[in-house]
Amino acid sequence: MKAYTYIREGEFRLIEKPKPQILEPTDALVRVTLGSICTSDLHIMHGSVPRAVPGITVGHEMVGVVEEVGDAVTAVRPGDRVTVNVETYCGECFYCRRGFVNNCQSPEGGWALGCRIDGGQTEYVRVPMANQGLTRIPDSVSDEQALFVGDILATGFWAARISEITDEDTVLIIGAGPTGLCTLACVRLKDPKNIVVCEKDAERRAFVRNHYPDAVVVEPQTCRETVDRLTDGRGADRVIEVAGAGDTFRMAWEMARPNAIVTVVALYDKPQLLPLPDMYGKNLTFKTGGVDGCDCAEILRLIAEGRIDTTPLITHRYPLSRIAEAYDLFAAHRDGVNKVAVYPD
Repeated sequence: MKAYTYIREGEFRLIEKPKPQILEPTDALVRVTLGSICTSDLHIMHGSVPRAVPGITVGHEMVGVVEEVGDAVTAVRPGDRVTVNVETYCGECFYCRRGFVNNCQSPEGGWALGCRIDGGQTEYVRVPMANQGLTRIPDSVSDEQALFVGDILATGFWAARISEITDEDTVLIIGAGPTGLCTLACVRLKDPKNIVVCEKDAERRAFVRNHYPDAVVVEPQTCRETVDRLTDGRGADRVIEVAGAGDTFRMAWEMARPNAIVTVVALYDKPQLLPLPDMYGKNLTFKTGGVDGCDCAEILRLIAEGRIDTTPLITHRYPLSRIAEAYDLFAAHRDGVNKVAVYPD
């Protein structure tokens, strides 16, 4: 089968690999019907994910059809259409029992697919701990509707959940890239008083205005003025930082009112400064870290009910044989790209 493979820093290549096999009773074999490219895949390419293993098939955003299951797999069966969770987790360890599946203590727990073991930018993928890692897609939900459930949509849902949003809050989302847009879709479910989206890119601002007219869209230069106007000068009640740029971490806590919650979803390339003397007296609560992707069934239910729709994020489609072109487009942010769908040849 064809598999897009991490060769060395700076080089991915589409090569021939053997079709994967069931190795453990908890494994499932999934035929990939649709995949996508994540910014984390670019981080691997650029060498900024030290735990990524050269030789692995990359990709962790995918949906597919179950081909085969191990003897211990009971949650899905061959023929089921499924989403694949970005995280593999045992469901039994200290952290999994508390819902912190990103910190699963299993050797294959956490972000393994497309990082430490073969992922989904290919034709078939072996999914370990499949009882937890696969979720059936309702018949009324298409592959494109379900494509982001296991990763960036799970991230947005998690971010909105842990931010403790109420209907009286003004919520500021910093960044309107794909994960920021998924976060926006999930924040809207909480029905806060105001949603402000801060984004420096004009095309992305236009996308938010076209698809989410209930959000107030601003550029960084006018963010303070807008937030102050909506909150009588207090600052945002909840800030969700999804951009991960050099100055957005500081913007996040500066825009927050005293006693606010600041949720950091972004992945940074460099350490960020926490200037405690400047922040003294704001009494902020920070929530940070990787997504706990254990809400996939709930997200699929909301999609089936028409309450979440992330299909507008798919702006380009490529066959697997042209995945290198898709990467080039996505990395360069050309042609108004948000997300790319990769389908089998």
